[in-house]
Amino acid sequence: MENWDDLKYFLQVAKSGNVTAASQILGVNHSTVSRRVKALEETHGVRLFERIASGYKLTEAGSKIVEIAELMEANSLQISRQLFAHDSSLQGPINLTMPNDLLDYCLMESIGEFRRLFPKVTMNLSVSKGLKNLAAREADVAVRFTANPPEYLIGSEVCKLQQGLYCRDDFDISQPIKLIVWQDELQIPIWAKTHFPKAEIAMRVDDCHSMLAAVKKGIGIARIPCFLPDIIDDRSIRRLNFSLPHSNWGVWVLSHIDLRDTIRVKRCREFLREAILAKKAYFHGEVSNFY
Repeated sequence: MENWDDLKYFLQVAKSGNVTAASQILGVNHSTVSRRVKALEETHGVRLFERIASGYKLTEAGSKIVEIAELMEANSLQISRQLFAHDSSLQGPINLTMPNDLLDYCLMESIGEFRRLFPKVTMNLSVSKGLKNLAAREADVAVRFTANPPEYLIGSEVCKLQQGLYCRDDFDISQPIKLIVWQDELQIPIWAKTHFPKAEIAMRVDDCHSMLAAVKKGIGIARIPCFLPDIIDDRSIRRLNFSLPHSNWGVWVLSHIDLRDTIRVKRCREFLREAILAKKAYFHGEVSNFY
């Protein structure tokens, strides 16, 4: 095997089970992945996959090299991180990931200010759903809502993330209550059982901004992190004066431990931390309007 790139396509197909998913992850077209896997097989005169109706299944030969390929992938990523870690310049790209609502309503202005201070730094922003793999350098800096970040990441919890119960201003809570809950909440959540014993789920969503939009349309009551409705400050929405337990989730600014001394990553972490601290009262739910 001459280089890691020869195995990259094979490994992603092995992980994904099909060429389409592998091509999406690798950012290439379907035919490129098929061609590279076929070329690898022909070069070594061995079949690595059985083509079946549901996708690609590893042959015995393929199964024997998956672990080796994974080690090569890990070593390649570590080399990339180590080289980036020794970059002492305040120029070049920073791959940054965070929830889209946090970016749009809280931090976009601050990121613009960071760019004005360091004009040779290019910000590559990712706000798509799902967590980015910082070990794979899909992101250099991440702002995450979490209770316990992975141990291989460094950073700090900037503040806690308080939640509140929100509804449209004209919502009648004396009537049978309809709820807007998260996609993975299959049963009536505890907060609803406590305050609204006869409540029913009207809608499930997987996005905080969509949840707020549903509240604004009067679809139901939702438990939302306070920062979003309070920063938007739409007077057609109100926070109910019901107490909720303090959340153990916080707002964290994180990066991979190998990048702790990379100057532009370090500056970016510090800048984001200060920007979030400036809005701490919103995250703590201290500026809510109970009306």
